[in-house]
Amino acid sequence: MKRWQTTCSVLMLGVSVALMQSASADNRKDQENVRARLIGLQEVPSVLTKARGWFRAKIERDRIRYSLSYEKLQGAVTQAHLHIGQHHANGGISVWLCGNPNPSSTPPLAPPPGTQTCPASPATIEGTITPEMVVGPTGQGISPGEFADLLTAIRAGVVYANVHSTLAPGGEIRGQVL
Repeated sequence: MKRWQTTCSVLMLGVSVALMQSASADNRKDQENVRARLIGLQEVPSVLTKARGWFRAKIERDRIRYSLSYEKLQGAVTQAHLHIGQHHANGGISVWLCGNPNPSSTPPLAPPPGTQTCPASPATIEGTITPEMVVGPTGQGISPGEFADLLTAIRAGVVYANVHSTLAPGGEIRGQVL
């Protein structure tokens, strides 16, 4: 009888440890940290600039809390985004991090309503990305509001952050989000 009780106790302990490890893995999956170091040489085409920046984010179940810092930009900051695109390839905008209206562009460019203004360099902005902030890119298979698809792209390493400026309208600094 004692042997049976000991065996049962050991089995129950093993099951408890396995369940705790599983719950711990689920919690890690619910909160992931990602980051990117932004430099001009990561842009496509590369930009020779002294500017640099950092994107840091915590992925939670239904949102991404982020911080974007940049400094030494040689042009005035115009906008910053998360794009869908692998290393050394340009891709469409998925999320606006900040933006300044540019009525002189053709067509006139304005960030989506509610997008924070990009401050002059050096600066740090913080925000929270929610499903309604995902704007696409529809041509790459992500429809507006498809937050789960954005998370899939981030986890696959095919999302980059970049900061655009008047010196480099296509982006002055960029980095893959990993």
